[in-house]
Amino acid sequence: MPALNDKTLHTLDERVATPDYDRSQVTTGIVHFGVGGFHRAHQAMYLDALMNDGKALDWGICGVGVMPSDKRMADVMAAQDGLYTLVLKHADGTYEPRVVGSIVDYKFAPDDVEDVLETMAAETTRIVSLTITEGGYNFHHVTGEFDFDNADVAHDLADGAAPKTTFGLVTEALRRRRDRGVPPFTLMSCDNIQGNGDVARKMFTAFAEAKDAELGAWIVDNVHFPNSMVDRITPVTTDGDRAEVRERFAIDDAWPVVCEPFTQWVLEDHFNLGRPPYEEVGVQIVDDVMPYELMKLRLLNASHQALTYFGYLAGYRYAHEVCQDKLFADFLMAYMTHEGQPTLSPVPGVDLEDYKKTLIARFSNPEIRDTLARLCAESSDRIPKWLLPVIREQLAAGGEIKRSAAVVASWARYAEGTDEAGEPIEIVDRLADDLKTIAARNRENPTAFIENREVFGDLVDEPRFVAAYKETLARLHEQGARAAIEVLVR
Repeated sequence: MPALNDKTLHTLDERVATPDYDRSQVTTGIVHFGVGGFHRAHQAMYLDALMNDGKALDWGICGVGVMPSDKRMADVMAAQDGLYTLVLKHADGTYEPRVVGSIVDYKFAPDDVEDVLETMAAETTRIVSLTITEGGYNFHHVTGEFDFDNADVAHDLADGAAPKTTFGLVTEALRRRRDRGVPPFTLMSCDNIQGNGDVARKMFTAFAEAKDAELGAWIVDNVHFPNSMVDRITPVTTDGDRAEVRERFAIDDAWPVVCEPFTQWVLEDHFNLGRPPYEEVGVQIVDDVMPYELMKLRLLNASHQALTYFGYLAGYRYAHEVCQDKLFADFLMAYMTHEGQPTLSPVPGVDLEDYKKTLIARFSNPEIRDTLARLCAESSDRIPKWLLPVIREQLAAGGEIKRSAAVVASWARYAEGTDEAGEPIEIVDRLADDLKTIAARNRENPTAFIENREVFGDLVDEPRFVAAYKETLARLHEQGARAAIEVLVR
């Protein structure tokens, strides 16, 4: 079976959709940092759809890898001419494959920094986009300010240093454009963080101002940072996925992507050198992304937290297993309706009742096999951003908080490190050691976990929250997850 690349593209099974356009005519208009599964299931897919309609051929993507771990992607992209298989897994067991061709180049920055810089500095590059994860923005988790103590950042701030970081590379490329009289590109974040464009603006300008105050001021005045909301469940590619693509579709793809059918991208129309006509392939172009963003954070993301710890403790290991259990699904719907939704403003063009039902259906898709372990990871970053704001707003408004408080209690019980069958739990979190140490005291001091003000702030001073939290934590210890949820859905 030949490996996937430009030369073998025409030999693929007719069931597999392939690019309808001449890839040799596609030129780079976007440089993208962080070519992983989500980018390839989302932004690159939207561009491929446009290109299949004969549009946006001057908006091809040049991927850039910065981290040592990106070398593998660089090797795969080189061997496959940037091609990869995207497989949509429908809940009824139907698989929908297509080969995506919108990534036309990939550069591994440590191998040739100058090549990356000149590609970004070129007039044809009009957007630099990012899926570098929350950690890639290098802000302090407590203060929210740029972390200048990072060793690679310190290296890049030194005079004459060849850039190692995304910040150093982007800033140097913008300096070259300014000095050459070339207008700056738009910096477009596609990461799953609230106000992603605002965060990008704050962090990149903080670095630039430290590097060169005059350049930093120019960036503040001239570079656009649109906010966006992105959504598509995209599990990590496994060896099983690779084997399945070979067996089902006779494609030898070293790094395919599997994902759910649902996709959403809401994007603010703030670009200074134009953009592809994304709205023609389903992207929602808006003036303000905030209502959509809060909807996702407080319904989808917070609901993931609501199902994951309870489900794991009860013995489930996949999201679909939890959501196919009516008791857990009813709990999720009750959380969304009575606690998450009341904190939202109207969302233009979205029926929230339909959205909530769609979420349950998406979570229930057995083909995606999204692991609870993935959803349980990095809770100390996720819970404060996705769930605690719901609790605080509901407390201020006199609304219900018992289910949200229960989710926090389920996290505290999970952090003890064993499930209800006594099986060990691997806690994946930047604060893992501290969390496990604190959680070990849950039984002797029921408020020990929420006394961690670095994570919970002053919530331990709120009697209504504390009472609801303690009630569920006690029930989790004495009766287990199912019994705890049975009380909460009444």
